Order: sequence, then structure tokens, then C-alpha cells
Amino acid sequence: MNTLYGTAAVSARGHGMTSQRARDRLVATLRDEGIKDPRVLDVIRTMPRHLFLDEALSARAYENNALPIGLGQTISQPWVVARMTELLIEQGTPKRVLEIGTGSGYQAAVLAQLVDTVYTIERIEELLRKARRLFRNMKIGNIRSRHDDGNIGWPGEAPFDAIVLTAAGESMPRALQDQLAEGGVMVAPLGPAGSQRLMRFRREGDVLHKEELEPVSFVPLLGGLV
Repeated sequence: MNTLYGTAAVSARGHGMTSQRARDRLVATLRDEGIKDPRVLDVIRTMPRHLFLDEALSARAYENNALPIGLGQTISQPWVVARMTELLIEQGTPKRVLEIGTGSGYQAAVLAQLVDTVYTIERIEELLRKARRLFRNMKIGNIRSRHDDGNIGWPGEAPFDAIVLTAAGESMPRALQDQLAEGGVMVAPLGPAGSQRLMRFRREGDVLHKEELEPVSFVPLLGGLV
């Protein structure tokens, strides 16, 4: 795993609405809204979310809101990122995590501070190029990325200790179920627009035990490459 402590880039430190004070306010909000894991809160506090946004939106980076990143996609609300991360590591920290939907790269960067390796898949090549450049600039070396259809996962690297989806399907792709290791955890939004819920699955043999959690709103899980 990596750490952002000691990152040299001045731009990562921020100022004004992107300063450490703004990040501390965000963490206080997340704590008030039920995020409990101190490891997750510490990563959110140190992660320069403004770098994952266009400069025009950077002043809003530490609001607890989803924001547009172009191409019909969004960077998830910080509470959602924190909650999904907390659910993945609640009963033990996974070593190898597969993320479906790299997007801005923010969720992958958060996970990379807590697990050994993040494998992330993005179907929109332009978004993936931006995220890869940001990972390099931030010196996050434990993220592996791939331009591919997330519905098929990454079979060459399976099984994974945990899988997280940052887009919502109406059902869980079978390929992803098959790539979850014994005892592994999968966190995903499921359902049609307007009635999605966050779900957590745990694998025991051929059975996926399902836990239904909070209502959420995510972009749809689509197939194919762009």
C-alpha cells in the first residue's frame, strides 16, 4: 500500500477551499453522517480530492457531493466512497481489490492507501488516461489499470479478495461473482435508476450471502468500450 504523507507536489496541499482545513471539515461531516473507521477517515483527510476534478470545480472538491467529471460520469460523493471503503475492510483488510469503473481515479486512490494492490477497470479510455496520469503524478504505485469492459472483470488476475463497483447494474455480472475469492467481499450498488441500493456480498463456497444497505444513486453499469 502507499501513503500520501510526504507528497512533494505543492498542488496536492491546496489552499483556500482546497486547504487542509476544508478537508478536516469534510471529515467531520462524514463522521457526523456515520462513517466510523478511523483508517478511512484518515485517508479522506489526506487525499487531495481537488486534483481529481477540473480546475473550475476544484473549489467544490471538499463538499460532500458527487460532481461531474465529463463524458456523462461523476466523481462519487465522499460519503459514498468512504462508506464503500469501510464496508470492504470492516471484517479484515483485503490484499487484492478489483474496482469496476475507474472514473476519476478517486476511489482507487483511496483504496490504494489501505490495501496491497488495486486492479481497476475503465471502459472510457479518455477517463482512464487522465486517471493513470494522476496516479503517476501522485506517485501511487500499487494501482494496476486496464481499458476494458468491467462486466467481464479481470480473469487473468482473479481471484480477488474484494470487488467494488462504482456503477450500478440491475443484477450482478456472473463473471464478477466467479472472480471473488472464498471469503471475499463485494460491495456494489444494484437496481434501476431511482431505486438503487448499496449491497454487500460475502462468498462462502458457491453461495453469495447478500446484505442490503443504504439507498444510493450511481451512473449505470454499461458494457463495451469507448
